[in-house]
Amino acid sequence: MIEKDPSLNVLGDPLQICSTDPMTGYFRDGACDTCAADNGSHTVCAVLTAEFLAFSKYVGNDLSTPRPEYGFAGLKAGDGWCLCASRFLQAAEEGCAPKVNLAATHQRALEIVPLDILELHQAHK
Repeated sequence: MIEKDPSLNVLGDPLQICSTDPMTGYFRDGACDTCAADNGSHTVCAVLTAEFLAFSKYVGNDLSTPRPEYGFAGLKAGDGWCLCASRFLQAAEEGCAPKVNLAATHQRALEIVPLDILELHQAHK
């Protein structure tokens, strides 16, 4: 059995659910939990934008095209998604980062993305 890392968010509070529609997360349980096997660090709870989805497709990770053979309906602007921390940082550096749900972003994201960058892109409630 794979053991999850402690479920705390970047604010030090219990990790909140990112999205269950679409279902997201390394463990496909709706949370941006992680573990040692999660090489991509799928820890940033992103609120996707059309601009970010276009950027992601451009850099080789098409998240918007449905892939029914994998049970993947494709993502759209407004969807919550557990994003790889390094991809978020890359998008931030390119000026097209999605919004971030800090309460649902795992504390391990801070190993890759500084808190001030996450806060800069915080989704407003």
